[in-house]
Amino acid sequence: MPTKMNKTDLEEITQILLNEKEQLEKELQKFARKNPENPEDYQTQFADLGDDESDNVSEVAQYSLDISLEQTLEKALRDVNKSLESIKKGNYGNCKYCKQPIDPKRLKARPTSSSCVTCKTKLKAL
Repeated sequence: MPTKMNKTDLEEITQILLNEKEQLEKELQKFARKNPENPEDYQTQFADLGDDESDNVSEVAQYSLDISLEQTLEKALRDVNKSLESIKKGNYGNCKYCKQPIDPKRLKARPTSSSCVTCKTKLKAL
């Protein structure tokens, strides 16, 4: 059974999560703006590259790529925020399936993990 996380591990993981949050927000701000009605939602901006037909095609192609990237980055940001909230509430680091502590090494490698390796392996096998 993995050991419970100590204070140093938790501080290190918190810093990893805060750095990841900052990076994700910077990436999103390159092509999207926060939704004023929902601060956890971003809205991809449509680039104006010009008025030529080829510019219009490029704009649509870029917008399609940005929408997909926005969704991926938003999900990652939600996971980070959820982990940070769990740390604040004092319930971070336990597997959501078996309720046992998740190995701190796993959490340092993937701080948004919500399941231990054993449960994750079982779920993949299904």
